[in-house]
Amino acid sequence: MIKSRCTAVAAALACTASLAAAQTATARPAAWQQVGDGITSGISGIAVAPGSRAGATDVLVVRDNKRDGENRLATIRLRTDAKPEVRPLAWQGGEPPADLEALDSIPGRPGEYVALTSSGKGYHLRTTGSDTARVLGTFTVPGATKNDNYEGFALTSRAHRLVAVWADRGENDRPGTLHAATLDLGRHTFSAPVTAPFHAPYPATNVRHISDVKAAPSGALTVSSASDTGDDGPFDSAVYDAGKVTVDRNGAVRLSVRRSPAPVARYTGHKIEALACLPHSREGVLGTDDENAGGAIRTVSGTLCRFR
Repeated sequence: MIKSRCTAVAAALACTASLAAAQTATARPAAWQQVGDGITSGISGIAVAPGSRAGATDVLVVRDNKRDGENRLATIRLRTDAKPEVRPLAWQGGEPPADLEALDSIPGRPGEYVALTSSGKGYHLRTTGSDTARVLGTFTVPGATKNDNYEGFALTSRAHRLVAVWADRGENDRPGTLHAATLDLGRHTFSAPVTAPFHAPYPATNVRHISDVKAAPSGALTVSSASDTGDDGPFDSAVYDAGKVTVDRNGAVRLSVRRSPAPVARYTGHKIEALACLPHSREGVLGTDDENAGGAIRTVSGTLCRFR
């Protein structure tokens, strides 16, 4: 009798625990969260906005749209207990550019960013309020040619200098190329750049070896690669510890890039074109441009930003 009663009580407690666990699991956001439907809502570059922290993240994103009236910039608010909030930003300062492919925040200048097009034209931006981004200046990265297709841009402060790292994506047998130089934001000019190839062994087919790059305060470089078989996929992606950028005491920039990198993470079903790390955290954000399937975003811990 006592044994039977105890069994019944244990079963009831187990049922209650299972129900609570199921409710908790239901309340948690999915690993990937949709931030728009259709080919104009993909994310091609991402930067963390001021004041962000783990569990409460605001990001600025760029889109590679090309036609009049299509959104170029948006903010996304990420919270652990809510769906992402997407808010388009107006472009102030000339005609909105076509094919923005990369974005990063400027160290030490909250609310200021650099966005880069696939052709290598850069835009120095400042967000004003919550609905506008204003152009402060423009530049073209050194050595840009009509054959280049840039998909990554990063900024870091090294030896009291602002260092820019940008990347031509490469494709299949042609590796990606990382470029690095100091950047004078007052004049929007660069020092003589250094370059290094980067070959992503995964994905193995239809690969863009560099779909984005970010530089940590330490100079460590994180690169994403992606497989793109067309507007309907299938897509595949990976993230790499790619190497490091340094500056010597004379101000010379150096690139040290891994020749045989191994993926630190793989993400099937999505084309990752944007990555960023939260300040003072091992948490990062990934963004996708899944073409006809739209854009998606997710936060990750411990892998993306462990090289900081």
